Amino acid sequence: MIASLLVVSSLLQAQNPKGKLFIIGGGNRSDDLMKQVLATAELNKKDYIVVLPMSSEEPDSAFIFFKTQMVKLTSNPIVMLNFTAATAQNKVLTDSVQKAKLIFISGGDQTRFMAVINNTPVKTAIQKAYENGSTISGTSAGAAVMSEKMITGNQKLQKEYSGTFDNIRYDNLETSEGLGLLKTAVIDQHFLKRNRYNRLLSALVEFPDLAGIGIDESTAIIVRNNQIEVAGESEVIVVRNPKGVSKSKKNNLISIEKLEMSIYTAGQKFNIK
Repeated sequence: MIASLLVVSSLLQAQNPKGKLFIIGGGNRSDDLMKQVLATAELNKKDYIVVLPMSSEEPDSAFIFFKTQMVKLTSNPIVMLNFTAATAQNKVLTDSVQKAKLIFISGGDQTRFMAVINNTPVKTAIQKAYENGSTISGTSAGAAVMSEKMITGNQKLQKEYSGTFDNIRYDNLETSEGLGLLKTAVIDQHFLKRNRYNRLLSALVEFPDLAGIGIDESTAIIVRNNQIEVAGESEVIVVRNPKGVSKSKKNNLISIEKLEMSIYTAGQKFNIK
């Protein structure tokens, strides 16, 4: 009986992490927005911040840019851990990730980031840090990696990369495994700035049980379990519950009879299941 209760307790704990997510849609990060990141993380004097810059082609530059801004806003130590395939197995370094109260994932290429950490102790350390109460933040590519189903940005039916999708076609969206911190939604970033409606709707068709969340630049969502609060300068678009989905036999184009769409601005809150 006691063993059964312990199993149930551990399952509930895994489903309800103590940590928070601060997911930024890319673009300019104002001091006010980053102050909210720090407030969300609730850092004590002994806590430190870890920056994971593996998404970036220039990880040192990504770190310097972040640190230059943040040293004006906090006295907590800020360290960069730029993991490689070799160092991703280093227990001392991965323990440092797990013990960080705030973990920040830079922009760049989300596929590059996951290629370094997938199936390594680094990924496990990020997940455990979140479960234990740390705040995980990221921007642009660092936003995309948060969900379990990660949008890579590529199209299966078009070889050349395009920042937007020309149409909504079935089985066109390429996704891969993300960090899995957000299991009930798919994240897209730079949303309004780069007009990514077709891409997010493609995700909704592929994963109709998930919410599609499009975060614009200079804007963020703060995730506390199932409740989400919007922060920043622009808007967040949420699409969900598609009904009457069908595809054309001729060209794979998708039709949707009905779906829910909401638009939120700073300070507003919504729930995801």
